[in-house]
Amino acid sequence: MRKNDKSRKGQPETLGNAIQDMLKSFRIEDKFNEASLINSWEKIMGAPIAKRTTKVYIHDKKLFVHISSAPLKHELSMSRDKILVLIARELGSSIVNEVVIK
Repeated sequence: MRKNDKSRKGQPETLGNAIQDMLKSFRIEDKFNEASLINSWEKIMGAPIAKRTTKVYIHDKKLFVHISSAPLKHELSMSRDKILVLIARELGSSIVNEVVIK
């Protein structure tokens, strides 16, 4: 039985499942999740931190965050595990394995 057969049998597939299947079939699920993380940075960390963030990018499952405030940079460096938990809670998966604060 093929994956799409359930929609032919009268059981409609949800839009979310259809999008996930498309992302997997085109092998772009990871890039989509990475873009979602970067776009959700302010929502995850809050406006005060987002305002002091100059750059956010992902490379080799590592989240690189450039912060303009030295005290905030130090505080976030000490809270890297908590940031990973917040990201996993918000996006439902482990998109990154490590956080690098610069």
